[in-house]
This record gives sequence, C-alpha cells and structure tokens, in this order.
Amino acid sequence: MAAEIHQSVARRAAILRILRESTVRNQEELVKVLRKQGFEATQSSVSRDLRELGVAKAGDRYIVPPAEEALAPNHFAAVANFVVEVRTAGPSLTVVKTTTGTAQSVAVAIDRSQWPEVVGSLSGDDTIFLATEDARAQRKLRERLREVFRI
Repeated sequence: MAAEIHQSVARRAAILRILRESTVRNQEELVKVLRKQGFEATQSSVSRDLRELGVAKAGDRYIVPPAEEALAPNHFAAVANFVVEVRTAGPSLTVVKTTTGTAQSVAVAIDRSQWPEVVGSLSGDDTIFLATEDARAQRKLRERLREVFRI
C-alpha cells in the first residue's frame, strides 16, 4: 500500500512537470509519456490524477494551477476565468455558461467544492446545469457562484 501511494505521488509530480514543460493534447498522450518515463499509468489513473491536481482542460490544452495550488488546491483557481454567465431557470435549476470547451472543468471544480446547496450537476461543452433542492438553496448557490467567478 505504501509503495502504491509513493508511486501515485511520484506520478502526479511527473504529470505536473510534463504539463508545464511540454504540450500534451489528451490523456492518452500523457499516459504514453508517463510510461516512457517509467511510470505505471492508465487513462483512468491519469484522469483521476488530473482531477485531484486541479488541472483544467481548455480546448486542446491543459491548464496547470500554480505549484502551491496543486499541493493545496483552490478548486476554482484554474477555472476562474471560464465562467461568463450565471442564470436561473425555475426555482431549482441554475445554468452556468462557460467559454467553449471548459464546462466540464468548471463542473469538476464545483463538484469538488461540495457545496451543500448543489444536489447534482450536469455539464456539456459550454453549459452546466446545477440542481438545488429549493429556491432558497438556489439563491445561496447563485451568491456563491457570483462571488467565486466575479460575475
């Protein structure tokens, strides 16, 4: 178990280094680079690592948070500039519009925040639907979103 944890930590450090030093277009490519460097990696392990590190994907490139944020991530640091609009649709559905190709990264940050107002989320390419229990929870969520994304 300890060896497995050490491998995971080392792999994550390598991922950050690789993404900072070179252009990687997708997870499959990242898996190949990691394997060439001697790391055990699968697409699912890389996906989990990217999520845990707070790495966002914008279009065809990865956005790596600053080193201190990767160690103690602020879920929104890497995606703060991606949200363009927040609107409500009825008493329990909030719609978040993002720049093209960034909705999933923003949704992951919102999910990781574990805000009690959010019952569930669904994201597409540039739109996120956030479900809340009632209108009061929706108002609280809207306040949080506007504060975090400064919109």
